[in-house]
Amino acid sequence: MTAPPPIREYEVRARSTDIFGRVLCSARDHHFIVDGPVQNGCPGEELTPPEVFLSSIAACGVELLHVIAKEQARALGSVQATIYGKVDRSKQPKKDVTVFNEVRLEFELSGTDAASADELVDAFTRR
Repeated sequence: MTAPPPIREYEVRARSTDIFGRVLCSARDHHFIVDGPVQNGCPGEELTPPEVFLSSIAACGVELLHVIAKEQARALGSVQATIYGKVDRSKQPKKDVTVFNEVRLEFELSGTDAASADELVDAFTRR
């Protein structure tokens, strides 16, 4: 019997700044700015919360495709991900919650054949 995988814990902090709608985020020793969208009267100059959320999914996909390829001893060159998300506030499933109505994630893989690329992406979606 194999041991269960170790627990991974993460902590990210966010705090308001002197600029309305601008947030300072910190993870470990890394700091970055997130702006609320201009539709909320915020600066919208830096990445917005939905963009940060979507970028984390895309980054996870790129990283995991390389991990899976390594675990399976498959050749894999570069991986590119494009993620699209749409929020339609007039078509939310609940009035008190805002969710993405549509999310589409596409990968472009190089350094492997089409069949292996399909199998790697399938392995990613099963995780």
